[in-house]
Formats: sequence, structure tokens, C-alpha cells
Amino acid sequence: MLRRVASRVSLRSRERKLRLFLDLFEPGPGTSVVDVGVTDSGFGGTYGTDNFLEATYPWPERITAVGITELERFGEAFPRVRRVTADGRELPFGDGEFELGFSNAVVEHVGGLDDQRALVHELCRVARRVFVTTPNRWFPVEVHTLLPLVHWLPRRLHPASLAEIRLLGPAELRSLFPYPVRVINTGVTLIAVGGTER
Repeated sequence: MLRRVASRVSLRSRERKLRLFLDLFEPGPGTSVVDVGVTDSGFGGTYGTDNFLEATYPWPERITAVGITELERFGEAFPRVRRVTADGRELPFGDGEFELGFSNAVVEHVGGLDDQRALVHELCRVARRVFVTTPNRWFPVEVHTLLPLVHWLPRRLHPASLAEIRLLGPAELRSLFPYPVRVINTGVTLIAVGGTER
């Protein structure tokens, strides 16, 4: 029951994020987008929201999706999307190759502060404008475990499922970027938006 509710809430959150992404950046059929952090699946996953950009974006053929695995199932689910296997901290693209960079709920999974900064800097390097989301560390329910307040405990008391996750607050998310960004706080989610026209 709790997972079903979480799936509905998560899906609504993703729908709001997509609307915000479209409203802020106003992409068109020629806009190039890189999505860093896709999973090797279709649209679904634990909360029914994996790869939601590819499933809902009006021009999937303009997306380059980056994941750390071979992305075979992803390719079957999204045949119009270009897929690249790479580590988001070392992207195989040129500076400013993409107009838009997108990364949803990935930065908290890549490791410590240096790894998080590397991911964000790489996305900012290859994309002229970026949209990066992450769960809000200061929201009272931890979104991966659905447990209240557990993420506010000292790390040694965290459940094993949080061992590889490093949650961020607004100031810490902002500090990962090489230039000033706007951080939108929706309560459960933080969204960093910024970039330059080159």
C-alpha cells in the first residue's frame, strides 16, 4: 500500500518536473538533450518512474541517454533515443555539444562530494543549460526507504540501503556547480537550473 502511494506521488513529481523543464527551456524539435543517469529498463522501475524523460519527451530522437551499463533493454524500449554507455563523471562529449543537460535523481548516488561535483561539472561542460534534480535532504521522509527522519541520523546509524546515497540540501546542491544556479525547492525535491548561452 505504502509503495503504491509512493509510486503515485513519484509519478506526479516526475510529471511536474517535465512540465517545469519544458516551460523553463522551451525546447523544440531541433533541441539536443543529454540525459545523464538512465537505467537499463523501459519506463517503470520500483516506483514506475524510471526513464520518464524518454517516455514522455515530445522529441525522443533528440535525446542522448547516458547510463553506466550497456542499455540493451533501454534500447528496446526507446529505439528512437541515442544511447551511450559512460560514467557521468567522464562524459565522452565535446564542450557545449548539447543545448540541454538533464539528470534526475542521480547525483545523490555517485559517491562523495568530489564525485558529485565531477558529475555536475561534466554535465555543465557538455550542455549549455542544465536541469539537475535530487531528493531534498531536509524533507522529513527519506524517499529511497520511505522512512521518516532516518536520513537525519548519524551515518553510522543509517540503514544499509542508504550506505551509498549522499543526500543534499539546497546550499550544498548549489555549491556543486561551476556557475550560479537557481535552486527550486518543491519540498521533497530540489531542482537546480542554470547555464549559459554559448
